[in-house]
Amino acid sequence: MDSYTPVSCDFSDVLESLATLRQECQIVYRNEADEKVEAQGLIVDIYAANKADYLKLKDGTEIRLDRIVSVDGKPVSSYEAE
Repeated sequence: MDSYTPVSCDFSDVLESLATLRQECQIVYRNEADEKVEAQGLIVDIYAANKADYLKLKDGTEIRLDRIVSVDGKPVSSYEAE
């Protein structure tokens, strides 16, 4: 696995807010093969494991935070500029 790059606090706050408000969201991320994947659902957990941060969707999908490209159509870099 490649090394983890911590995400901005602003981006983490957005994910925490979506989880707390139980709002379904669309997440585009890159999988281990570096292919773009789209997932939609409720974030049920945000946690740290294996020296990286992850989120878990209600359907069981687990996504490493630094692999996320966009949330609800907004690029991750936009969250970091807020």
